[in-house]
Amino acid sequence: MSLEQQQELESQYMMHTFARKPVELVSGKGMEVEDAEGNTYLDFIAGIGVCSLGHCHPVITKALQDQSERLIHVSNYYYIEGRGELSRKISGLLNGGDPASPEPWQTFYANSGAEANECAIKLARLYARKNAEEAARVAGADDAKIKQAFDGAPRTIVVLDRSFHGRTLATLAATAQPAKQEAFQPLPGGFVSTPINDIQALTRLFEQQGHDICAVMLECIQGESGVHPCTKEFLEAVRNLTKEHGALMVCDEVQTGIFRCGTPFGFQHFGVTPDIVTMAKGIADGMPMGACAAPAHIAKAYQPGDHGTTFGGSCLAVAAATATLDTLSNGFQQHVQETGEYMRQQLAGVSKVKEVRGVGLMNAIDLDESVDAPALVQKALGKGLLLNATGAHTLRFLPPLVCEKGDIDAMVERLNQMIEA
Repeated sequence: MSLEQQQELESQYMMHTFARKPVELVSGKGMEVEDAEGNTYLDFIAGIGVCSLGHCHPVITKALQDQSERLIHVSNYYYIEGRGELSRKISGLLNGGDPASPEPWQTFYANSGAEANECAIKLARLYARKNAEEAARVAGADDAKIKQAFDGAPRTIVVLDRSFHGRTLATLAATAQPAKQEAFQPLPGGFVSTPINDIQALTRLFEQQGHDICAVMLECIQGESGVHPCTKEFLEAVRNLTKEHGALMVCDEVQTGIFRCGTPFGFQHFGVTPDIVTMAKGIADGMPMGACAAPAHIAKAYQPGDHGTTFGGSCLAVAAATATLDTLSNGFQQHVQETGEYMRQQLAGVSKVKEVRGVGLMNAIDLDESVDAPALVQKALGKGLLLNATGAHTLRFLPPLVCEKGDIDAMVERLNQMIEA
């Protein structure tokens, strides 16, 4: 079917929630995808950071083929092969690869980053309530006082300005971007925002509302706003203030996790350890999957019936995630760090670039105000490039982690040609 026919069908039968680019992609391998007319493109967005091993990696394809011949889905009412082993693997990555860590992380599997963040939001509030309830019980309170402690526990979650945590109502409420929120008011309450990297503002917020705060939820590197990292000092302040007030630190690793920044998770660049970590995107190389993990003493706040999912942690998703993590754990950490550094060096030499930001293979550039980034993305299709603009003058680069220096050279050369034309 032609591109024009697809456009006509989608125009009639699909909700218009995406302004799609005028290209129909039909196949891919590694860093390249091909459209219905046989044109090829170097892919520097990778399904928005999803295709961590590139397109149709043979290890992932075989894992899905083998699993689909045995069992596709049975629901979370039953045990399945591989899910426990995958969870142990994630726990080890979160603990920095230390199998002797005194406490395991326990994981809930979802289908997306937004769902993983919903799980984290619920867990943070439930943990605060159960902590308050247990403290009252230990103090010898009667049933009425115990219930009062449960009901009065902290429930406010601090988020950062310009954050992005998803598009469900709760995760949109946690996304401190008023332009994205306004059309969907009223949104769930219980969120308050503070500027990124402003330690004084964060400290004042805890001084004023610390007794009501159950968690701080943040991206160590904000992706959707154009790759803006938190400073190490700011993240240390978050960690210290949350511990001081008995609150949790939640790291949204949906975009920064799964070796995107070189280390297994982005927070490992900053010398802090959060209490809850969410992940998705690159975890299963394109198979829909999300996950929320917490150390056992926090995760135990959830009991059967408190949270659930129909499709999360399915046989196919577990097979794909296991194959993805096994492959990425074998030498990719150094590759991503070296290739990412090379990309930033090359991007710094691009015409009309004002700033380069990033860690690993999560990078962005701000261009001179004379350059229209969205128009550049459109123009790039004619140059065989898939690029992504996150602002009027900002390009974000999230290539597959199999990206090589030669791919970067080709992209930078074409990018320069377009800007200078």
